[in-house]
This record gives sequence, C-alpha cells and structure tokens, in this order.
Amino acid sequence: MCVEGTASGWEPVLSGIPQGSVLGPLLFIIFINDLDLSIINTILKFADDTKVFGSIRTDTDRITVQTDLDKLCSWEEKWLMEFNVSKCKVMHFGSHNKCFDYCMHGQQTLQVVNSEKDLGVIITDNLKVADNCNAAYNRANQMLGLVSRSIRHRNVDILVRLYKSLVRPHLEYSAPVWNPHYVKDKFLLEKVQRRFTRMFEELKCLDYHERLKALKL
Repeated sequence: MCVEGTASGWEPVLSGIPQGSVLGPLLFIIFINDLDLSIINTILKFADDTKVFGSIRTDTDRITVQTDLDKLCSWEEKWLMEFNVSKCKVMHFGSHNKCFDYCMHGQQTLQVVNSEKDLGVIITDNLKVADNCNAAYNRANQMLGLVSRSIRHRNVDILVRLYKSLVRPHLEYSAPVWNPHYVKDKFLLEKVQRRFTRMFEELKCLDYHERLKALKL
C-alpha cells in the first residue's frame, strides 16, 4: 500500500482479514470468491453470511444438500476460515417437507429452527410475517415511549421530526421484504402512529385521519 508516496512494508497474510483496513472488504471478497465452486444447490453470500438452499423431495435431494455442506467444510479447512457451527441452522419450508437432518464436520448435527433473524428481518418456516411485525412494533413502541418521556415541551415540529427519524424507521426497515397483508398485522403497526398522534392535547378531539392530516403524516 502506498499513501502520499510512502509505501508500507510487506507482511505475510496466511489467513484471515486485517480488521479496519481499507483493503479488508476487497481481501474478504477474494478469499470467499471460490466458496460456491462445485456447489450443486443455490448459495447466497453476503459479507460473512452464507446460505445454501434447495428443493428437497427425496433422500437423493437430501444427500445433495449434505454433499454441499461437506464441500463447504472442505473449503473452510483449505482456507483456514472456519464456520461457527453453533450458529449454523436449518429451516424447513413446506407442509410436505420431510425435515431431514443435516450435519457439518461429519458429526455435528445442525439445529433446526422455526424462525431466524436474517439481516434484521425475522424469517419463519411458514413465511408469515407476524413475528417480524411484533418485533418492529415493540422496538418502535419502546422508542416512542423514550421520546415521550424525554421531551416535555410538545412542540409539533420537533416531535414529528423525532418520530420520523427515531420511531418510524423501525416500522419501515426492509418493509418491501416483509410488507404485511393481514389486517391484524397492519393494525398492530399502525397502533404506534395512532399513539404518537394522541400525544398532542390540541388534536385529541379529532379522529385519527384528521390527526394525520394536521401532522402531515
């Protein structure tokens, strides 16, 4: 590396990525670039998060997935970048799924889960979003409570700005992925905004939609 005409010295990098370095992300991509070579099923990579998935109807399909896991284990041994098996999990989708067991390193059976948080979004084996709606509601409601307790002067402009910057992002994070279609889930999320609009004494006499218009929400 050369910065303003001064070059750094050479150091052997046997494995791993220098943390906090400019080259770190590029080096990491180089290290994992061949991770999906010879993998039969679909593999997704994002930073240090890896997913393998496929359609499993027969025992042959199960063997295919297990073979892919074995290939990943061989890859980690080759590049000295071990997977944290305790964090590796299996999720079965579909009512007719035979729910086979899978293992890594030949003996460690992977934990089967019904739900898992993936990049901040809760995914469930039935693909319903109720759990994610509940989590978003709880986070947003807690933040709204913090705003309500901390701000004594109920200035409309200030509180609306705080609501938009601190509260509503919890309700909107990755919404295109988990956008709810059940009325109960929509109503649950809307309760946060209903609560916010009732924080103003001068608006309590209005119905909800009129309060929204008054606050330009």
